[in-house]
Formats: sequence, structure tokens, C-alpha cells
Amino acid sequence: MALKWEKGKKGENEMSFLEHLEEFRWHIIRAVLAIVIMAIVAFMFKTIIFDKIILAPKNPGFFTNRILCRIGEYLNTKALCINTKPFNLINIQMSGQLTTHIAVSMVSGVILAFPFVLWEFWKFFKPALHSNEKQYARGAVLAASFLFFTGVIFGYYMIVPLSIHFLGSYVISKDVTNQINIRSYIGTMTSITLASGLIFELPIIAFFLTKIGLITPAFLKEYRRYAIVVIFIVAAIITPPDVFSQTLVAIPLLGLYEVSILVSKSVMRKKTKDHDDFMKNDKAS
Repeated sequence: MALKWEKGKKGENEMSFLEHLEEFRWHIIRAVLAIVIMAIVAFMFKTIIFDKIILAPKNPGFFTNRILCRIGEYLNTKALCINTKPFNLINIQMSGQLTTHIAVSMVSGVILAFPFVLWEFWKFFKPALHSNEKQYARGAVLAASFLFFTGVIFGYYMIVPLSIHFLGSYVISKDVTNQINIRSYIGTMTSITLASGLIFELPIIAFFLTKIGLITPAFLKEYRRYAIVVIFIVAAIITPPDVFSQTLVAIPLLGLYEVSILVSKSVMRKKTKDHDDFMKNDKAS
């Protein structure tokens, strides 16, 4: 059965299922091509990617480490002076450094091309939206990209240094020495930054889930207490054992949850208004 889908600027044409697949395939190809191009750029700037970005958080001179240590000196506590003894990373495979270079370049390509990938998916789904839905979704790509990069930056500058300090200095016995593999280090950093970027998409997720009726502001408020507990548990796991560090990580996440409630309220008000207008027009006719 042919599906109605706007095609071009001349109005609506009927496109078959296979035509939809062909259209979707080209959007995917362009998105993948953008990721590959960004990955090649990242591969070429090896020194900046590794020395200035990836390996920096484990050194005492890293921005977050210096700021927290200064705050610790002001509060007369050494608990906030993290990563004061930088550790050396090891490689245990012949091709380990080359494969690590390639893997990091691909992850960097995904992060750098994220806005373009979102834009490609937006262009595919845009013709199927109504005019009022297009108005609300138009800024979704920009908002989602902004939140994603904000989350990545937050994860890199806040969660990564704290996690490196905790995991790198944790010992079960003095007889066991930590010799950390470069791939393990990068894997931890990558998972933290990408997860943080996705977590910061919570308001966008709340927008669409409320739009399709899966969640409501009342639901988010009801489970707020559980969300707070989970956030502080996660913050306690990845930070040094002091209340200041835990709070420093937890506050932005709590703020995101509250923003998600406000976003959900806004969507519900719009849905109620649209329903009331429809009922009035239906009675008038």
C-alpha cells in the first residue's frame, strides 16, 4: 500500500514502501559519511586528541583537578585534591596503539557529527509531520545537539576526573599494583562522556514521551524521590567520599530532571489547549 509522504516542494506525492526505504537509505549514507569524515579529521590530529584531551584528565594540571584542589585548600581538606599522582598507561598488544587510535577517531567522529546525523533523521521524518508538529520539532535538532554537547563537556570536565581518581587509586591490597591498560582507560572515559551526553537528552526524551502519552508531569513528580536517590547513589559511586563532590555532580542531574518536568507540563498544556479548540470547533460545526 502506498503511503502519503510529502516529497519536494510541489506538494504531496504518494511514495511506496520501497521508495521510503530508498530515501531512508540515502539519509543513513550521508550520516555515516559525515561520521567517517569527522573520524578522518580526528585521526589526523592525533596529538591534540590524545595528549591535550584524552590523557589530560589524569594529570594534576588538568583544569578540574586544579580548581578542586584550590577549593580543598580553601576548605582546609585534602579530599578534593584529586589525581595528584598521575599514573602511566600501558599497551600490551602489538597493534594496540594503532587500533586504539582508530577506535578513538571513530568515537570522535560520532561526537563531532552528532548534529548532522540528527539533522539527516529530522529531514527524513519532517515531511510526515503536520504543520503544528513541525513548528515544535524545528528546534529539536538544535536543542538536542546543545544538550548532548553540554552533557559531554560536563562528563569530561566533572565526572571523568573524579572517576579516574577513584578507580585509578582504588586498591584491594598493597601487594596489588595498578597497571592500567590504555584501552581500559579510554573505554572508561568514552562510556562516561557518551553516557553523560545521552543523559542530558532527558528533557528532549520527556518532550517526545509526553507528546505520545507515555509519561505525564504527574508521573515524573511521583517518581522524583526515587530519581533523587538514584542520582545521589551514582554520584557517590563515581566521586571521592565527601559530600561536596557528590553534590557537585548531582546538582546538574537534578536540574535536568526538574527541567524535564517543566517540559512535560508545557506539552500537556499544549495538548489540552488543542483538544479544547478541537471540541469548540466541532460543536460550532
